[in-house]
Amino acid sequence: MDSMRSDSAMAVKILVAGGFGVGKTTLVGTVSEISPLRTEEALTEKSIGIDDTAFVQQKTTTTVAMDFGRITLKTGLSLYLFGTPGQDRFWFMWDELCQGALGAVILVDTRRLSDCFASIDYFERRGLPFIIAVNSFDGAQRHDPRDVRIALDLDNEVPIVVCDVRQRESAKEALITLVEHVLSAMSRRTA
Repeated sequence: MDSMRSDSAMAVKILVAGGFGVGKTTLVGTVSEISPLRTEEALTEKSIGIDDTAFVQQKTTTTVAMDFGRITLKTGLSLYLFGTPGQDRFWFMWDELCQGALGAVILVDTRRLSDCFASIDYFERRGLPFIIAVNSFDGAQRHDPRDVRIALDLDNEVPIVVCDVRQRESAKEALITLVEHVLSAMSRRTA
């Protein structure tokens, strides 16, 4: 695990991943205790037919490299958050962003569940622990997490949480769930 230690404090790298327009930039901005770094560019006519904005019609920008923020938990653990770009054409960034990461939160929009399959596959192939965070979009039908697990064909040990990335405590709970999942996976490996 790549981390930086200072006395009793520790910092770890966390990825926030998922499809286009699922709320990655919003999550990083909602929980970050520093002004988040964003690499957003305006959506242009060139993205018509490539970026599906059907469920996110108000979206006018897209992340082209990454988002970056930081949150320090009460335990003194600092999470360096790296939001990944959601479109396939920017996925060349993922390998770089993934280096040294402890785990990932994969955000899911149940209105377009298939958009997260590539993210799940990416982290499964690399053996990087992840959780699923179902983002509560206004107007979206609510689904039982067990049904989401079946639809995504996930192993039982992968946590699924429902969150609203616009609400700091809700988004923070998703991050805490990931840290707990990673610690649990580490203890199983050493047992």
